[in-house]
Amino acid sequence: MSNIFSGLVRIGSDPELRFIPSGKAVLTFSAASTTGYGDKQKTLWLRVTYWNNAEKMKEFLIKGNQILVSGELTQSEYKANDGTTKTSLELNANIIDLIGKKDGSAQQRPAPPKQAADEFNDDIPF
Repeated sequence: MSNIFSGLVRIGSDPELRFIPSGKAVLTFSAASTTGYGDKQKTLWLRVTYWNNAEKMKEFLIKGNQILVSGELTQSEYKANDGTTKTSLELNANIIDLIGKKDGSAQQRPAPPKQAADEFNDDIPF
């Protein structure tokens, strides 16, 4: 049984593109999900790993932008420099959808080609 996480997150660091010995690319970055409001607001940090089209996706993932991620969530423990035990959340993302930029505007998508006015054919076939 796996733990699936889907959520709207904000990219916390510029993605790092690495290659494993077989030559396959992997993208890693941190992401934050904020819940609550005012004094009760909390931020959940995730370490995201993405394998599908990692090289192409890197140019679209920019620190501060919002994305929708979905994948398997795992939790691991580690020893911090001060000797305390800490917990980290890691997401092996299967799906990343581009949502918006850090200023809140939507991601720019290419506009469909416009048809010139002189190319318009107004012959009605009936």
